[in-house]
Amino acid sequence: MRRVGRPPGKKRAATRGKAWAGRMEEATDPLVDAFTTSFPVDRRLYAHDIEGSIAHCRMLAKQKIITGAERDRIVAGLEAIRREFERGSFAALPSDEDIHMAIERRLIERVGSVGGKLHTARSRNDQVALDLRLYLRDAIDAMCASITALQDALASLARRHEDAIMPGYTHLQAAQPVLFAHHLLAYVEMLERDADRLRDCRTRTNVLPLGAGALAGTTFPIDRAYVAELLGFDAVSQNSLDTVSDRDAALEFLAAGSILAMHLSRLAEEIVLWASQHFGFIELPDAFATGSSMMPQKKNPDVAELVRGKTGRVYGSLVALLTTMKGLPLAYNRDMQEDKAPLFDAVDTLATSLAVMTAMVPRLGVRADRMRAAADAGYTLATELADYLATRGVPFRDAHAVVGAIVRRAIAEGRPLASFDLGELRRFSPAFDADVAEWLTPEAAVARRSATGGTAPANVRRRLKSRESAVGSRTAKARAAKAAAKRKRK
Repeated sequence: MRRVGRPPGKKRAATRGKAWAGRMEEATDPLVDAFTTSFPVDRRLYAHDIEGSIAHCRMLAKQKIITGAERDRIVAGLEAIRREFERGSFAALPSDEDIHMAIERRLIERVGSVGGKLHTARSRNDQVALDLRLYLRDAIDAMCASITALQDALASLARRHEDAIMPGYTHLQAAQPVLFAHHLLAYVEMLERDADRLRDCRTRTNVLPLGAGALAGTTFPIDRAYVAELLGFDAVSQNSLDTVSDRDAALEFLAAGSILAMHLSRLAEEIVLWASQHFGFIELPDAFATGSSMMPQKKNPDVAELVRGKTGRVYGSLVALLTTMKGLPLAYNRDMQEDKAPLFDAVDTLATSLAVMTAMVPRLGVRADRMRAAADAGYTLATELADYLATRGVPFRDAHAVVGAIVRRAIAEGRPLASFDLGELRRFSPAFDADVAEWLTPEAAVARRSATGGTAPANVRRRLKSRESAVGSRTAKARAAKAAAKRKRK
């Protein structure tokens, strides 16, 4: 019985170049081609896709699934395609659904039908999972290096102003004197946790997915451990269904990245506050500020504000991917193509935010005189008086009430606490003695906080020194590990 409609040849011609063309007769609608392609987004994975393909090809030859001559032709073709991308001369076609099919199509053009053997024993499902993990490893390594650079910038600024004293705040109200260096090191600690989370994420990322096939594994006698060794993975995945439907590595990165963005935003917010006329603790470098198109006197902290604002983009990327994944049955679904746009955007946003903050921090002009004046004001030494009474045997709650009354009097009379002489203080409590005057300076206040983690100058210097030693040791280990991995791959 004769079919009604266009000749099969004509229908099939329109799908030529598609990996699945043999199943379809009717051409894909151009709207569908435009809607479903991910090439404009995932083309940045070209180097990772080629690296994974070369390892897969070498394994196929090792296992006698393809010949050594076929391996050499395929690898040479892939290397040539890599150079095309690096030169910017790779020409995509409308039929290229994604980076994987674009490279495979170009490979067959260059080396002939033998290029079609590369896809033996793998699916795009495990292939994209591999590319994503290779990309994430590199992104995490680069981000950890950027975090260290910002930590170095903060630590260097702290070193240059070790003696500067500022008011510490709670509820944005002046609370107690702290060293400016101690305040900066708080962000160094936050960033260290960020790097730890990313390194921890890298551990779970560094599991080879290739070999899971479309969802059920493969019948070919592949050697996954060999591929893992070639690509520097610590282990191979153990469940093919989970492997191709898992995007936990990207989600975990985005979660860690969101916390990192939050920390950057908090630092940016403090820079905005400190640069304001009301604080005046820092002067922004002209190169990292903007002016007003209407008000000539303005010097705006736009860089810090944008870092603060871009935090929402990173949060959005996490929520977008969580939402994409939340209702998907096993195994792979095309929804998961939407994983890369938010991931790439978050990586780019974090990278640029880290870079601009690292460049700006060393150039901040620190006004230690304004910080010290603010520490002298606001009755930040009130706790010193309470602690003094406590050392003289007065229960702290009673001491707190006594000093509260002194502060109330000082506010009413517009006087600093240091202006009260011994006779006046004794009217509030007989426990005060002549040595109380030694407690009523910001320098004495910070020096007494010598318990581990406190703002005492000795603590700050010790922390700066220990951090420098730890960073040096970790850098040396990372270089040695990288060199060893490179030798192993060769």
